[in-house]
Amino acid sequence: MANFIEGKQNLILLFLFTFAFQGLTAQSTWSPDKRIRSDFIVKGGSAFFNIWYNNKKVLEESPLGLIRPDEDFTNGLRLTGTDTLTLLHQVYTMKNAKRSRNYYRAYRKIYHLENSNRKRVDIVFQVSNDGVAFRYYFPETSIDGKTISSETTAYRFNNETKTWLQPMSEAKSGWEKCNPAYEERFFQETAIGKPSKAGWVYPALFRSNNTWMLISEAGLDGTYCGTRLVNDSASSMYKVGFPDPREIFTGRGLLPQSTLPWYSPWRLITVGSLKTIVESTLGTDLAQPEIKIDTSFIKPGKASWSWINSKDDSIVYSEQKRYIDYAYEMRWRYCLIDVNWDTKIGYEKINELADYGATKNVGLILWYNSAGDWNTTPYHPKSMLLTHEQREKEFAHLQSMGIKGVKIDFFGGDGQSMIEYYLDILRDAAKYKLLVNFHGATLPRGWQRTYPHLISTEAVRGFEMVTFDQRDADMEATHCAMLPFTRNAFDPMDFTPVNLNKVYTRVKRKTTSGFELALSVLFLSGIQHYAESPAGMDLMPSYVKEFMKQVPEYWDDTKFIDGYPGKFIVVARRSGSKWYVCGINGEKNDKSLEIDLSFVRNKKGKLITDGIAPALFETKEVILPSSGKMRIDIKGQGGFVMEF
Repeated sequence: MANFIEGKQNLILLFLFTFAFQGLTAQSTWSPDKRIRSDFIVKGGSAFFNIWYNNKKVLEESPLGLIRPDEDFTNGLRLTGTDTLTLLHQVYTMKNAKRSRNYYRAYRKIYHLENSNRKRVDIVFQVSNDGVAFRYYFPETSIDGKTISSETTAYRFNNETKTWLQPMSEAKSGWEKCNPAYEERFFQETAIGKPSKAGWVYPALFRSNNTWMLISEAGLDGTYCGTRLVNDSASSMYKVGFPDPREIFTGRGLLPQSTLPWYSPWRLITVGSLKTIVESTLGTDLAQPEIKIDTSFIKPGKASWSWINSKDDSIVYSEQKRYIDYAYEMRWRYCLIDVNWDTKIGYEKINELADYGATKNVGLILWYNSAGDWNTTPYHPKSMLLTHEQREKEFAHLQSMGIKGVKIDFFGGDGQSMIEYYLDILRDAAKYKLLVNFHGATLPRGWQRTYPHLISTEAVRGFEMVTFDQRDADMEATHCAMLPFTRNAFDPMDFTPVNLNKVYTRVKRKTTSGFELALSVLFLSGIQHYAESPAGMDLMPSYVKEFMKQVPEYWDDTKFIDGYPGKFIVVARRSGSKWYVCGINGEKNDKSLEIDLSFVRNKKGKLITDGIAPALFETKEVILPSSGKMRIDIKGQGGFVMEF
C-alpha cells in the first residue's frame, strides 16, 4: 500500500520563476535533483508545457487541454492560481515488477484554470528525478455525466528526434477481426514524423538531443478510454488520440464519461539516459494504489505450456497431464491449458487434472475467449465472461475446482467501455482468488499495481509469432533487444520466452540457445510461460536445466549495465542476496563488451553462454576483480547469463 508523506517547501527557493507580461504567464517546476525542469505556460488563452533536461530543451512547447461537448478547455483560458509547491514521498511494494520495493519522490504543482464561461479545470504536474507527469482535474460537482470528446494534449519534438514506435493496428483488421492487440512490428530508430494510419501505441520511445524520453499513460480507472499517439508526416508533434469508434464493448461507450469531480489518467514522460528508462518505475509510481483484497493467493511463478509447441492438437488430457509432470520436474508453479479445453477435455476431466496437479504443487491456469460479437474468433470457452452474473458463476466454479488463474484472450480495443470491461473482470476475479493474464489485449498501464492479481498481459509481438512467420524469426533478436526499453519498461509482458532447442517447427530460429536462456532473466512477467517442451528440455545439459529450475520467480532490484535499443542490452537483477546478470546481442555480428559489475566486485560467479557447435552451451566459473569490470563476448544474436 502506498504511504504518502507530503512536505511543503519554500516557494522562493524551489519554484524558480513566475512571470507575466503581454498576456503570457509561465511557471517552472524542477525535479528534486534539479536535472529536469518543466515550464507551464499560458498564452493567448491556451496552455502549454515543455521539458528541459540538464539545461537543454528536449521537448518543445506542447499544447495542453481537452474539450467537453458542453465546455472548451483549450481556448479562452486564464490562470487563476496555483497551489503551494509540495514534495511527495511514496513507498510501495510489488512482486510483479523490476523492483519489489519502490520509491517515488516528486515535486507537485497544481495550476488552476478557468475558461471564458468561468468553468474550472486544474492541471496537476509532478516532476520526479526520472520524469514529468500531469493530469487534468475537473473540481466542480455535477449530477449528470460529462463526456470528453477530445484532448489537445500533445508532445512536440525537434526535427532531429529519432523514434522507436509500434503502430496501432486498425480496428477489426487481422485474423478473425481480432485487432487491435498491440502486436505489430516496431519501427526502430526512425526519423520523426513517420505517420501511422491508426496511431502509435504506448510506451513510445524518443531520443532528442541525446536525451531519451518514454511516453505512456497510467491511472485508467474505467471512466476514460485508452489513448494512443497520432501524428502526420508534416509535423514533429504527436497528439493524444482517442480510439476507433469500433473499439467498444458492443452497445456501450467509446469516449471518456463521468460525473464531476473527475480526474483524467496521468500522461507521463520518463526523461534521462537509457539507464533511467530501464530502471524507472514511473509507470507504476503513478498508478492507483493496490485495492483492498486478500493477496495470499497471488504467487508469481513459472509455467509449462503445451500450445506453443503443438498448438491446438496438444489440448488433450494425456498431454496436459504430461505438462503437469514437466512443471513438477522443473519446480515450476503452474501449467497453462489453452484453447478449447472445455470440449476437448471437459470440466470433469479438468477437475481431475487440477486435483492431480495439486498433489504435485502445480496449479492450473485455463484459457478463455473474452469475446462477445466484436470479433469472429472460433476458439472457446467463448462469451462466458460478458456479464457480472456470468463471471460470478464461472469464477465460482473454477475456484471450487482449485483452478489458480485465467488467461483471457481476444479483446476489442481501447474504448471506455472496453477498459471498464477489463477492470470488471479484475474485480470479479479477485473475489474468487483467480490470477489473470490478458491476451490479445491492451497495454496494462500500471494496472498490475492496483490489481496485483493481474499477473501478466501479452500486448507484444511475442514468441508465438516467431513460430508462425520466418520474418519474425529473422527479427527476433533485434526485437527482443528493444523491448526492455519500450513495452517491458513498466508493465509485465507475456512474451512466452525461452526456446532452448535449436530445432523448432517449419520456421528456422535465428537466435542462439544462449540468447533464449537470457530471456528468462531479461523479460519481466508475473508468470513466465516458457516455450521449451519437455523433450527439448531433456536435450539440455544438466547445468542449464538446473538454472531453469531455480531462476527466481520475482525480482527485488534491477540495474541497467549497458545497451542500446534493438542492438544489445545487459541487465542485472537481484533476488534476495543473489544477483543475476543477463545479456543479449540484437545484431548479427559478434560483440565484445567491457561491463561494470562493481556492485558484486570480488565475487565468484557462474557464467552460462553459447557453446562451440555442436554444443549449445558452455559454462565456467568467473571471479570479478576489485574494479568489478570484466570482458564478455556475445555471439551474433547470442546471449549469456551469470549468477553471483
